Amino acid sequence: MRIAVVGAAGMAGSRIITEALRRGHGVTAVFRGARPQSLPADVTAVRGDATDVDRMTGLFSAADAVVGATRPAPGSESTVTTTTRALLDAAAAAGSRALFIGGSGPLHSPSGGLVLDDPRYVPPAWRAIAASSVAQLDVCRAHTADWSYLSPPALLEPGTRTGTYRRGTTTLLVAADGSSRISAEDLATAAVDELENPGGERHFTVAY
Repeated sequence: MRIAVVGAAGMAGSRIITEALRRGHGVTAVFRGARPQSLPADVTAVRGDATDVDRMTGLFSAADAVVGATRPAPGSESTVTTTTRALLDAAAAAGSRALFIGGSGPLHSPSGGLVLDDPRYVPPAWRAIAASSVAQLDVCRAHTADWSYLSPPALLEPGTRTGTYRRGTTTLLVAADGSSRISAEDLATAAVDELENPGGERHFTVAY
């Protein structure tokens, strides 16, 4: 499979590249600034702006699947919807599937309501980025492209690849000790699993 990863320099995107290569897939890494030093040598590295629909369409036309793993800088959360819409437009024009690595905000909290509004999982400092993920999913739902949206659990951070995780749908997954977490490495495992064998749900989540 040929996979284009937009947001290749980020925590999720870089690990999805590693996982895809580990399984023998061809990867095109799309990044906005200078080439990330951490990119493996056997990746096709391409510079491009995710909001440039024509440029992205050309890149996606050679891909079987697209991963949107972009993340806005603090203070720029409002740009998420424009970026997401552009990537959806490009994926649709190219006839490629798109998997977005989003946020936990649009998931349902185990106690009711959205995770966005549950301070146990979204403290005030995280609310802006969590709200942007709700808006991002709304953009996906309104689009005709072939998309899916992976919401991580409440805590996503670098760690160890175990190769194991639980998969859920639209409700936050919580462990017996009350935690909701996964390593970025195992999120990448779940993302590539979804690309190889789509689970059928447009919006899903994973966690330990």
